[in-house]
Amino acid sequence: MAAAPVWSVDPRTGKQREQVAVEATAQEVDAAVRAASAARDALADRAVRAAFLRSAADGLEAARDALVETADAETALGPARLTGELARTAYQLRAFAGIVDEGAFLDVIIDHPDDTATPPVPDLRRYKVPLGVVAVYSASNFPFAFSVAGGDTASALAAGCPVVVKAHPDHPALSELVAGVLRRAAAGHGVPEGVVGLVHGFEAGIELIRHPLVAAAGFTGSVRGGRALFDAAAARPVPIPFHGELGSLNPVLVTEAAAAERAEEIGGGLAGSMTLGTGQFCVKPGLVLVPSGTGGDRLVKSLAAAVGDAGAGVLLDHRMRDNFVAGVRERAGLEGVESPVEPGPGDAHTVSPGFLTVPASRLTEEGAHDLLLEECFGPVTVVVRYEDDGEATAVLSRLPGNLTATVQVSAEEAAGHGRGPELLAALTPLAGRVLVNGWPTGVAVAPAQHHGGPYPATTSTSTSVGGTAVERWLRPVAYQNAPEALLPAELRDDNPLGLPRRFDGALER
Repeated sequence: MAAAPVWSVDPRTGKQREQVAVEATAQEVDAAVRAASAARDALADRAVRAAFLRSAADGLEAARDALVETADAETALGPARLTGELARTAYQLRAFAGIVDEGAFLDVIIDHPDDTATPPVPDLRRYKVPLGVVAVYSASNFPFAFSVAGGDTASALAAGCPVVVKAHPDHPALSELVAGVLRRAAAGHGVPEGVVGLVHGFEAGIELIRHPLVAAAGFTGSVRGGRALFDAAAARPVPIPFHGELGSLNPVLVTEAAAAERAEEIGGGLAGSMTLGTGQFCVKPGLVLVPSGTGGDRLVKSLAAAVGDAGAGVLLDHRMRDNFVAGVRERAGLEGVESPVEPGPGDAHTVSPGFLTVPASRLTEEGAHDLLLEECFGPVTVVVRYEDDGEATAVLSRLPGNLTATVQVSAEEAAGHGRGPELLAALTPLAGRVLVNGWPTGVAVAPAQHHGGPYPATTSTSTSVGGTAVERWLRPVAYQNAPEALLPAELRDDNPLGLPRRFDGALER
């Protein structure tokens, strides 16, 4: 049976644009993984892989116009947004090159023998080594930053791990172009082009997670798809780490004092955050706790005006559009739910933003309204009106894990008075990133960033953004009483590579 063709599709019309490739067979997946595995030794030299990452960034920028044009044709995200995302992706590649140069991610620790310790300490030398081939599953909503050359790929290559990427069906032509940029960058430094493999198709994704030479996986997508792959990774004869970003509600709590102080500002900010990118950000605020009373009423009025002014937009594909329309219809039909600005279909290819409101009492106990505690991908949020602090706390206690949690507080609360510290402590167990008086959309690429959270936000405690993302693709190994001549250069006393390390308990730089 012939493999199915892979088409580039225009989400603005739903029409096929061109055939890009065919879905990979099991044999082709095997060949891609084996080629990646064979390229592993070429990444052993840190200078080579740092140079490779910088060349990849240069290559993306050099091909910017063609890449952005293709990306926009397949995603309808717009040239301005895509140009910025490509710049972020190039910055991320260079940031990981810098991390490779520095070498601190290797966590070198050397302890010389100490016979006076109880029990005695032998000669021990510890550092981290790459896991092997990493399977990367591209995201739909970030065709550059979370796709073929995105954070999972960049961090895996920085760790010394080759990758095989399962292309997202929403941007197959772009995936091919970006993979070509990476392969040319690799070849320019003597690294086999197979260091970055690319496969298309649903079955190819299943074959990839099951391949015995795949040592770990990174995923960004839906709870359903991510959980299926997570279970497959765990069910292998040799289970592997699966770092999945699955879904997030990203709750926001507005205090009564904050609503009284700056209701209009909060309403406008919320509207901008929930409609940004047509609501297709993984950190879109999807549930907002707003107090009853005058301040809350002003906030909702401001939100309605701002959202009402936002135009209809195109989602990434028609399947997502159908799911959005069905999802908001089901939520709006629940008892006690109102639609001050009704979200739903625009024309045949677009959706209109909006929001729902519901009394907090509907969410304090299990029932049909639990649907409102699940992510709805697209430009919609749920405003939950609470009567008192106890009711707000009861709703928060029922939320699943999230990437972010936000609290909007007054100036006095921000100064540490009232419930400010208490609220921050209450939100911390819910998310990997806790914001005060801001909005979660926009994830800075920075050393201190954490983009992850309790399940179902992610399947591990790691981050997929920021420098520490490299840790996902490494494992520690310790050598005991190994002669100096047999040790890897990273663990020798004279430190020929000039690495930061902990030497007999003291931190050296």
